Amino acid sequence: MSNVVKFRRRKKASRSPILLASLAILGVAGGLASLSMPDRATAKDEVSRVFTLCHTGGGTNCVVDGDTIWLDGQKIRIADIDAPETHPPRCALEADLGTRATHRLHELVNAGPFAVTTLDREADKYGRKLRVLTRGGQSLGDVLVSEGLARTWTGQREPWC
Repeated sequence: MSNVVKFRRRKKASRSPILLASLAILGVAGGLASLSMPDRATAKDEVSRVFTLCHTGGGTNCVVDGDTIWLDGQKIRIADIDAPETHPPRCALEADLGTRATHRLHELVNAGPFAVTTLDREADKYGRKLRVLTRGGQSLGDVLVSEGLARTWTGQREPWC
């Protein structure tokens, strides 16, 4: 005599409660994990502060001129540009451009988080930290250059007058 084994099919609607609970737990855990992961805009190397305009001396978070800021008590020279001088300007054109560059940089650093990166040198001869400020992969200095408020840094200052 032969043994015949009959297999019964499960109905699709009847899922294992343990399997469903496990999938639900994994889904919730995955959602919570994604909440704790920093996204690019708040990564550790990006900063978001409220900047004022520096009026005298140093500051905590303020804009000195078109290519210099104070960030958390450190003076930072924006390394990829040269902006017109405001302390003191050498002519009326430089004064006007310098004031406009200062106000535009103030707008840019207050527009949201930005990354602060070091290029080839840590500091300049005046002790200012040399950094490039970027947002979304674009240099904030390049924004000033594109608007005619700064020049790309070539390694030496050139007159604005």
